[in-house]
Amino acid sequence: MGRPLHVKPRPVGTSRRGFFTKSGSAAMALAATPMLVLANRDDDEDDDGRRRGGVRFDHGVASGDPLKQRLILWTRVTPTATPKNVLVKYVVATDPQLRRVVERGEVRTHAGRDYTVKVDADRLRPGTTYYYRFEARGVESPIGRTRTLPAGPTQRLRMAVVSCSNHAAGYFNAYRRIGERADLDAVLHLGDYLYEYAPNQFGSTRTPEPATEMVTLSDYRTRHAQYKRDADSQDVHRQHPMICIWDDHEITNDSWTGGAENHTEGAEGSWPERVTMGLQAYYEWMPVRVPDPAQPRANERGFSFGDLINLTMLEERLSARSQQLPATIPAPGLGNVFAQVGAFADPTRTLLGAEQEAWLAQRLRRSDARWNLIGQGVMFAQLKAQGAPLAAGGGLFFNSDQWDGYQPARDRVYGILKGDANNPPVNNCVILTGDIHSSWAADLGQDPNNPNPATGGYNPATGEGSRAVEFVGTSVSSPGLSDPSGNTALFLRSVNPHFKYIDLNQRGYMLLDVTPARVVCEWWYVDTVASVSNIQTFGTAFEVVHGSNRLQPSAMTTPRANPPLLAP
Repeated sequence: MGRPLHVKPRPVGTSRRGFFTKSGSAAMALAATPMLVLANRDDDEDDDGRRRGGVRFDHGVASGDPLKQRLILWTRVTPTATPKNVLVKYVVATDPQLRRVVERGEVRTHAGRDYTVKVDADRLRPGTTYYYRFEARGVESPIGRTRTLPAGPTQRLRMAVVSCSNHAAGYFNAYRRIGERADLDAVLHLGDYLYEYAPNQFGSTRTPEPATEMVTLSDYRTRHAQYKRDADSQDVHRQHPMICIWDDHEITNDSWTGGAENHTEGAEGSWPERVTMGLQAYYEWMPVRVPDPAQPRANERGFSFGDLINLTMLEERLSARSQQLPATIPAPGLGNVFAQVGAFADPTRTLLGAEQEAWLAQRLRRSDARWNLIGQGVMFAQLKAQGAPLAAGGGLFFNSDQWDGYQPARDRVYGILKGDANNPPVNNCVILTGDIHSSWAADLGQDPNNPNPATGGYNPATGEGSRAVEFVGTSVSSPGLSDPSGNTALFLRSVNPHFKYIDLNQRGYMLLDVTPARVVCEWWYVDTVASVSNIQTFGTAFEVVHGSNRLQPSAMTTPRANPPLLAP
């Protein structure tokens, strides 16, 4: 989500933070190579054979990128000295006491990967909860809990969805509440896992480390380390596997393939160098695989949850995105807005790039799962300051950093959903979005201000004309817009009839409950991020029924009975 306006302002595009305000050669090899399993050496010594100090597990444990028989296990050892390498053992079991062991192994870490440890545990059973632990130099890590993806017929899945976890802006109470939910199959993080700013630039509740904007490899590593030391962050990672996609703040604000709004070329190094360093730290510190070590910016990935969910995670920042265009039309009380004319209508501008668009089309068209879920960073639904049908120009738009700034690219996605002479329509598509620090539920029609579905429009009373739905989750801690009266939300809904729910105030997470019959999305809110708190409240719920492609009100779902035990 957007950046503070007083830090290095530039007239490029429309920052998302600005929307809220106006409306009320480091080409070093990435740490992507899997760590070797060592069969012959059983030491953690320097070359002269002397042992060097002890270790601690200050940053907890984590798991992620689950598949049917594999998943990533992660930790980081903190040596009390600076050894050349440290031998780390791991164990995986089916019980919290680690008595029924199914896998053991050893890996070696070193300063070149910041003493992080990443194991791709294999030969596991589908749809199974596992427990794991690391050990180095006689010191044991906390026990973690994780789960593989199901195979074949699958009747129900539950997942939490989060984004925008800004350590400086507040406490991660939402993470703790998610960690307490024993019946979840996974947690989806839709980006802005951490923020790049210096102290007091975008949050003053806690002080970031280092006390500067993160620009160098050391900066990125230090900031990741601070986030992983957070107790609530450790709790959610310890209890659930996480599937992540980055947005912009993992490198810096409003990034695109050739730069970013919050990057000063020269003074902050070159953009390719900064991206390389930021991604090296990301791949070291996050429980994710590297899809293609030769193309580290290409982080799109797919996951199959049995026959129930085909999940596609999109990369929308670093691999292909065209630069954001500036909004230049003055709107009294709203700042500058833009229309879909001129450069905004240029079909060569892209958010995903041709290769990823083709990959997305293939995944959706070939999917044999009941539901097609897309996890991605920026709002797909149209968000207008002034509504109008496409025949009348489409209206005026707020934010050129989201899909509104790339309408021809969005139209190509609608082309996939609607089908053509060679491809049938894609139904049961649910887009999951973060980024905007607020909660939204939308029907997705290509011409939402045209009330006539017969001419390609959308009927807000019936949902006819909607091709898919979108659930947008609020932030874990990053600030949104203060709208206690709800008047801003009411205005936005009056201009944008496809939105069925808007809440601009609260922090928290989404909970998805998926069955073959429907997908329910619940919004859960914490009472504060200004201090540690264990209070959460249910906000509302909407669902999409199989075959309908439109939203309807729903209710809180019932947790699974007798879920696997949480990690001790």
